[in-house]
Amino acid sequence: MKFGIILQSNNPEHIWNTFRFGITSLKASHDVTIFLMSEGSELDTIADTEHFDISKKVAEYKELKGKLYACGTCLEIRGKKEAGVCPVSTMTDLLKVVEESDKVFVFG
Repeated sequence: MKFGIILQSNNPEHIWNTFRFGITSLKASHDVTIFLMSEGSELDTIADTEHFDISKKVAEYKELKGKLYACGTCLEIRGKKEAGVCPVSTMTDLLKVVEESDKVFVFG
């Protein structure tokens, strides 16, 4: 199956669980795309914590060939031109993710 995941949170636990689910899905042979929007577009500024090894989860997700995009407008609102961890995308790209996914999940 194709899963589209929209991450809208900068809460470390939400981010960590989003990537854990993405990793689990990839290991089960699903195609996964995570789209960062709203506070989720801040992913590259969220530090690991004692309980949530976010950088390791993001790296593992990418190693497993999970796709990751960030909303350009959400980045711009935050004074950023790039996401640092992934390509900058648009609402048209998000629409394509939704249209091509068998299931869409929203975290945060």
